[in-house]
Amino acid sequence: MPDFGGVTIKVLKSHKRAIAWKLSDIQGINPEFCTHKILMEEDYKPAVQHQRRVNPKIHDVIKKEVEKLLDAGLIYPISDSRWVSSIHCAPKKGGFTVVENEENELILTRLDIGWRVCIDYRKLNKATQKDHFPLPFMDQMLERLSRNEYYCFLDGFFGYFQIPIDPRDQEKITFTCPYGTFAYCRMPFGLCNAPGTFQRCMLAIFHDMVEKTMEVFMDDFLVFGNSFENCLSCLDKMLQRCEDTI
Repeated sequence: MPDFGGVTIKVLKSHKRAIAWKLSDIQGINPEFCTHKILMEEDYKPAVQHQRRVNPKIHDVIKKEVEKLLDAGLIYPISDSRWVSSIHCAPKKGGFTVVENEENELILTRLDIGWRVCIDYRKLNKATQKDHFPLPFMDQMLERLSRNEYYCFLDGFFGYFQIPIDPRDQEKITFTCPYGTFAYCRMPFGLCNAPGTFQRCMLAIFHDMVEKTMEVFMDDFLVFGNSFENCLSCLDKMLQRCEDTI
């Protein structure tokens, strides 16, 4: 019986540059392939939001997040932006459990497993020209996939952070926190046109492979083939394309 695991690992090892294990491993896509631009409506007015009061218990959460992004080169300090958005933390949702309330009733309750640091870009998004780039239809993708026998599933590690922000637009995504004001040089979550930019970029990079040997839906990738060898060959080609865009 063929060593499916061994040959698959061999292919993965041959494309180490395309694989990230931590945030600082992200090299990002070459700006020649795509960048995220923030085009404004004609009647917009820049908005500066002041730092909201932050629960002292989550100060450390914000500090660690900012330090992590700084160390990875994804943000940088800035002091003269006309746009400033505020930071806040939302609870990360985990699985479900059953708890008993005061009336001894069993209630299905979702667990909080930590905090997610978010930027409130609502004012910026309201002033941004909307990108109407379409996302693929899931049912059509599944229909194409059903015709094959072998699949490789890949997740784009912090996919949005792969996309560079146009240098002229970086100051627009400045955020404020208890430790200063910072701007992103890669595309963060929360921007209204981020999904369209990401999907457009992926289709530009994999234009000759999508629907033929792979499918892309946002930062989820699926390589397929009608035999193991064919699927592995398609995976090899897909990972090589990833390396070619760095």
